[in-house]
Amino acid sequence: MLFLLPPSECKVEGGSPLTLEHVALTFGAMQPARDLVLEKVIEYSSSTQAKTKMRAEHLQQNLEVLTSPTMQAIDRYSGTLYDALHGRGLKGSPTEFNTLTKDERERAKESVFIQSALFGLIPASNVIPNYRFSAGTKIQGFDLKKHWSEAHNIIWKRLEGQQIIDLRSNAYAELAPIPERFNSLTVEVFDKASGKAMNHFNKKAKGQFVRAHLQGADTLEQMAKAANLEMTIDGSRLMLFTDQ
Repeated sequence: MLFLLPPSECKVEGGSPLTLEHVALTFGAMQPARDLVLEKVIEYSSSTQAKTKMRAEHLQQNLEVLTSPTMQAIDRYSGTLYDALHGRGLKGSPTEFNTLTKDERERAKESVFIQSALFGLIPASNVIPNYRFSAGTKIQGFDLKKHWSEAHNIIWKRLEGQQIIDLRSNAYAELAPIPERFNSLTVEVFDKASGKAMNHFNKKAKGQFVRAHLQGADTLEQMAKAANLEMTIDGSRLMLFTDQ
C-alpha cells in the first residue's frame, strides 16, 4: 500500500547544509516540471502582487529556496496531521517532541508520499527546503493545477499495480488526480456520534491512521484498530470514525 498525504503550511525551520542544488528528488523525469514551478514561484515572490499578500519572511523563504537548508519532508512539515504521525502529544507532555524511529522511517520511505504544490509528489524521505507556496496560490498566467496534472502522468506509470490510500485534501488531490484504473481509496473522517465530517480531528485521525502502519500494522483493519478508529469501506471511500 502507498499512502498519499497533503503537505502542511506549518513547517520546521533549519536543516542540513545540503541544498536543492546538491540533492536529487525522486521521480527525476518530473524535474523539468519542478524547475518551472520553482522559477514561477521565485518570480512571483519578487512581484508587487506577492508583497501585498504574503509576509516578508515567507517571501524571503521562497527567494532563497534553492540555497536554503533541507530536511526530510516528513520532518519539514508540522501541524496537526504530522504531529499525530510522529506521535507527539500536547505542549509540556512527555511526548511533545516525539519523532519517528529508524524502523518507522524505513517503512515511511517505502510507502508514504507527500503532495507538494512546489515539488509535486515526493517520497516522505526526500529532503526539501522551507518554503511558502500552497495549492491555492494564484500566479497570473500559470495554471498550476493543469501543469501538475499533466506532469504526474509519467509518475502514475511508475506506481502502477499498487493500492493507493489517498489522504490528501481536495486542493492537493486535484494537482495530481489518481487515474481511474488504479485500486485507490479516498479517506474521509467522521465523528462517531453525529456522523458529521470532521475538520481539525480529520487531520489528527489521518496522522494516527498512517502512524499505525509505520508501527507495523499491515492491513487497513489493523491500522484502524491500532489508531482507535472505526472503519468502513464504501466503494472508493475509506470512511474513518473517531470520537475525538
